[in-house]
Amino acid sequence: MTPQDQFTPFLVRLAQAGLRVEEQASAGLAPAQLILVQSEDWSRLGIEARAWGCRWVAGWGEDRGETTRINACFEKAGAYLVARTAVPRAAPVLSSHTASFPGADRPERHIRDMLGVVFSGHPDARRWTRHQAWKDSEFPLRRDFPAAGRPQAQTPSDHQYSFLLAQGSGVYEIPVGPVHAGIIEPGHFRFQAVGETVLKLEERLGYTHKGIEKIAEGRDAEGLARLAGRVSGDSTVAHAWAACMAMEKAVGLVVPPRALWLRALMCERERVANHVGDIGAMLNDIAFAFGFYQFARLREEWQRVSREAFGHRFMMDCIVPGGVAADLDERFIAAMRNEVGALRKQIVKLMSIINDLPSVADRVRGTGVLKPEYAKALGCVGYVGRASGTDIDVRRDAPYPPYDQLTVKVPLHHYGDVNARARTRLEETAASFDLIEGLLAGLPAGAICARWTPPAADAEGLGLIEGWRGEILSFVRFGADGRIARFFPRDPSWTTWPALELLIHDNIVPDFPVCNKSVNGSYSGHDL
Repeated sequence: MTPQDQFTPFLVRLAQAGLRVEEQASAGLAPAQLILVQSEDWSRLGIEARAWGCRWVAGWGEDRGETTRINACFEKAGAYLVARTAVPRAAPVLSSHTASFPGADRPERHIRDMLGVVFSGHPDARRWTRHQAWKDSEFPLRRDFPAAGRPQAQTPSDHQYSFLLAQGSGVYEIPVGPVHAGIIEPGHFRFQAVGETVLKLEERLGYTHKGIEKIAEGRDAEGLARLAGRVSGDSTVAHAWAACMAMEKAVGLVVPPRALWLRALMCERERVANHVGDIGAMLNDIAFAFGFYQFARLREEWQRVSREAFGHRFMMDCIVPGGVAADLDERFIAAMRNEVGALRKQIVKLMSIINDLPSVADRVRGTGVLKPEYAKALGCVGYVGRASGTDIDVRRDAPYPPYDQLTVKVPLHHYGDVNARARTRLEETAASFDLIEGLLAGLPAGAICARWTPPAADAEGLGLIEGWRGEILSFVRFGADGRIARFFPRDPSWTTWPALELLIHDNIVPDFPVCNKSVNGSYSGHDL
């Protein structure tokens, strides 16, 4: 059975269960299939999808005037399905998928805050995205809400958010953030602990909410690519690629092969830079300064080559609709190949030192365990999921050019602790080295960008890219004027932030920094 046929038996099953499902063609959403579902059958769809072994990937809404359209994306064995329904704007009520898929919890709360859709049966009625910045009766993603909002002279404080109260003898509460001692982005963590042992962690995110989805409206294709590259700055290549892929599918644009290979080269360089930097940061969080300095040095040297070759240390704005902004000079091919060889040797040498230290092993082995069943329930992807037995990688399972011509090695572990996540990152780095060498050796000649084609009204597209944190989904719809009517980017951090709340249970408070860094969710990627 091909991935495209994976959902055919599932659709038969839905029909046999009495669900009114209609298959609809949408070339721009490929490789995903599109089905239309009656709103009354939405809850049953979630139940059946879970029973079929699907993963809940993402959910997003669209203001369609008199109705609000809701989309949910599912995945199984590399095949994707987009289910779509609509509710009247005057009474926007829809059954929740959270009971079937815990990972749908916060995305549904986000849709409620932004579009006013009430998800009946949802276990948490607290707002998620709205930090008192707009009224309860206002919903920013509705068409009649201005991009600048209607700001008050002073935004009220958010002190009434109902965190879990500390209860029981010896239980106390530790509030951390949203402003932190380091240079990380803002996020609030509320610990319940006895002594040093963490009983529960509750997160409050949204402090870097930028209105990405709203300010995308009305942009042209180039403007959206620039915006997508700023959803999460450390994933600028992957997010820009996903958005451009969605737009290119929407208009049926064929990207030149050389441009696709250069995109992959940049994406693998982004993966290596972040994994190498984070391994050093994890060592810093267990007070092993030597390792931190050495891996930070390696990351910096790697990014300087990216700057020389592509004009920017993070390769921001290098991916554009139709291809890439600039070609790779021939002299950098040999330089990058030599750089890969040198970095391989240095990492092996450093790890031989680090692996021989009992003090390091004591802090990372058995620490911050994310059980495989929790990772599966939340739909965790990337190194967080793969360290807990979830074997998902878009490059291999739903391959897109040029990965359909390359061999992608995907490491997999089952212990789910900090050590497993670090090992997964190291092995992913080694696999990226192999891919970079293959990309440099097979880089085709030719054009680097195709001429942009004006989109048809209501043209839509779906981009799926394996970023360094895992699977990134981007949805794009064009309006009648050829400009963006809807943009939704789903960063992997939506799945991994909830995982952090679970894996910290029964660990000591001083181990939170290394647990947090081993997951390294993006605040910005989450706080759209």
